[in-house]
Amino acid sequence: MGAGVAVSEPGTGPGWSRLAGAVAAEMPAAEVDAVWVFSTLRHEGREWGTAILSRVDGERRRIYTARYMLQVKGKERGKFEATVQEVGRGPVEALTQLLQDAQRRIDDEHPPLSVAPEQWFAAAADDAGPR
Repeated sequence: MGAGVAVSEPGTGPGWSRLAGAVAAEMPAAEVDAVWVFSTLRHEGREWGTAILSRVDGERRRIYTARYMLQVKGKERGKFEATVQEVGRGPVEALTQLLQDAQRRIDDEHPPLSVAPEQWFAAAADDAGPR
């Protein structure tokens, strides 16, 4: 395999739902007004996903990058790591510029896919059952 292979529909699957749960643990899901997901990559038994989130916090818009790594094969199968990092903030109306700045920092050649926040967080709620 090369540098990584894109798999499944962006924003779907166990890694994504666990990432949405990690994001919901850090901020109110109701304040997230937009989610964009990049293609999932798999390489050497691991899966990686990256999303950009827009959150309206009072009179400010905050942009976050949320990333995960899920071990899908091997002795550590099921191991999950997630990070949520604020990468920009500005006036509520500054979404376009903040999104462009965040995408530049991620440096991915494929544009992200927009996913309705309700749909994205619903997957996390569906997976929140007993493990």
